[in-house]
Amino acid sequence: MSEGILQPTIEKWLNLSREELDDIYRSAPAGAIPKGEMKGTAIVAGSDNAKRFAQFARMFAWQGKVFDLFPPDYEKGILINKISPFSLTFIVAKVYRDKSWMDEKDTIVIDYGQTSFVAKKIRDEIREVEKGVYLGKVWWGKKRILDFALC
Repeated sequence: MSEGILQPTIEKWLNLSREELDDIYRSAPAGAIPKGEMKGTAIVAGSDNAKRFAQFARMFAWQGKVFDLFPPDYEKGILINKISPFSLTFIVAKVYRDKSWMDEKDTIVIDYGQTSFVAKKIRDEIREVEKGVYLGKVWWGKKRILDFALC
């Protein structure tokens, strides 16, 4: 995928409401924990400017996540976010399987609580909607603030 082109499923997600994205998330299995570098797309659900926001965020703020520090079974480990226009890697999180705060079903948790002073209150949850395509939810404390995609 070239830098300026979004994966087709993610392109569609940018046109959906938060409720529609929630339905997709609820119906998806947790899936496999990603391995390696994943491109990220921030999703401001229901916004007429969702695509512009996603492009701006990718250029200047958040490019994705690198899942690479795992034991051989890939069931627990850590990841590093790629942020800034220079794709610097920092803001570490623990990765593991647990129950979703949204629906109590299995999900992949990205937990910054013990690894990052800056993002201490952040918890991400992701589920694999298609092979290699993940829909995520961002929580600030117990309040959901944003959706995102990884591929």
